[in-house]
Parts: sequence; structure tokens; C-alpha cells
Amino acid sequence: MIVIPAVDIRGGNVVRLFRGDFSKETVYSNDPVKTSLWWQSEGAKRLHVVDLDGALEGKLKNLDWVRKITASLDIPIEVGGGIRTESDLQTVIRAGASYAILGTKACEDEEFLKKAIDRYKEKIIVSLDVKDGYLQTKGWVSPTEIKAIDFAQRIKMFGVQTVEYTDISRDGTLQGPGFGNILKFLGEVKIDMIVSGGISTLADLRILRDYNRKEVAGVIVGRALYDKKILLKDANKACSQKG
Repeated sequence: MIVIPAVDIRGGNVVRLFRGDFSKETVYSNDPVKTSLWWQSEGAKRLHVVDLDGALEGKLKNLDWVRKITASLDIPIEVGGGIRTESDLQTVIRAGASYAILGTKACEDEEFLKKAIDRYKEKIIVSLDVKDGYLQTKGWVSPTEIKAIDFAQRIKMFGVQTVEYTDISRDGTLQGPGFGNILKFLGEVKIDMIVSGGISTLADLRILRDYNRKEVAGVIVGRALYDKKILLKDANKACSQKG
């Protein structure tokens, strides 16, 4: 299980939101490249980059920052936010992203998702942004009637290899992940999972590590790293150790 620092970009700044609320934003840096290089120097094995403006507006808005980050770093970069067309998807991959994250478009257009998987295979990650068991779209502001577990089971048949499961109610809160919901999901869907939302302590990481379920491939950590509640080197060690 690897730790993946989050670099969420809004208006050219690195920010964290509280439960996905765009009105509750904390700015940590005005230089996403510098921040990304810092995480790489601290031992990040992969980076999670999100174009928050793109997610909200439905089109790529921080592509220049994505290009600068991928050109500056040596580690894999996964990029999401505002990828809604085939052109967007090609642009993000050509910009140097190792993985492209599809959220809203995957929920709204399964044929698009199938074609993306056929073309890009394991480079496609599907983001499951979950609130009370149901998916949220359009930058987490639009609720759906799609159950996350049902959707995950369906897209697995399309060839999706990895999903990112974010518990919106926990994201940015430092209250710990929703372990019960994660276990329920893992019990019903056998697919590689990257967990996101609420990580606050090394104990949280150890609990996920000790599930002894190979499906938990990684954990995205944001505020806990930026607020220095945990250090990346310690998080990496906690995730690599055996129980």
C-alpha cells in the first residue's frame, strides 16, 4: 500500500477543501510545482493532482500546471478534474499524466468509459466520490441516485482495474476514514482500491494496511500531510511495514 500526497489546484494555488465545500478552502501554496517537487523529495512514490476548477466547471482549467508538474517530476502522476471529453483525456495523457482519473464523465457516459478503457487500459482510474453510499458528481456538488457499490461492480466488468474511493463526509476533516463503509465496499467488490478522505494519523494508515486485503493499493493523504499531523516518511514506513 502506497501513500499518495494530494495536490489540489484551484486558481493556481494548492488548496484543501473541507468536505468538498468550495467556500471552505485553505490555501497552502501558490506554487503547485514547488509543492509537488517537495513531496517527491520527501519520498512520494506517486502524486495525486486534481484540477478543482476543472471539476467544478466541467473543462480543463489548470492544464499548464499539470504540464509543469509532469515535466518537473520523475514519479508517476495521476490527474483528475474536468476530464469530460475524448480530447480532454488525450490532452491529459499527452501532458505526461501516468493515470487519468474519470469521475463525472464515467458516471454519466458508460460508453465513453468503455472506450477509454479499451484505449488506455490501466491508465484509467475511476473516481467514486461517495456520500451516504451514493455517488456525487461535478466537483462533488451534484448528487446522483447511483449506489457506489453497484456502479463499481458494473464498471469492473468493463475492465476498470482501479477505483479511488473518497468518503466526501470525511474529506478534509482529519476525523479518520469511514472504515465501516470501506470494509463493506471491499466485501462486495473485488477491485483495486485507493482510499481517500479523512486520513489523520499513522494509526489510520496501519488499520488500512492491516486489513490484509490486497485490494487496498494506496491511500491519498492531503490535509494531514500539509498540517504536519503526520510526516510522509513516517506514513511511507507505516504502510510498508507488516502488521
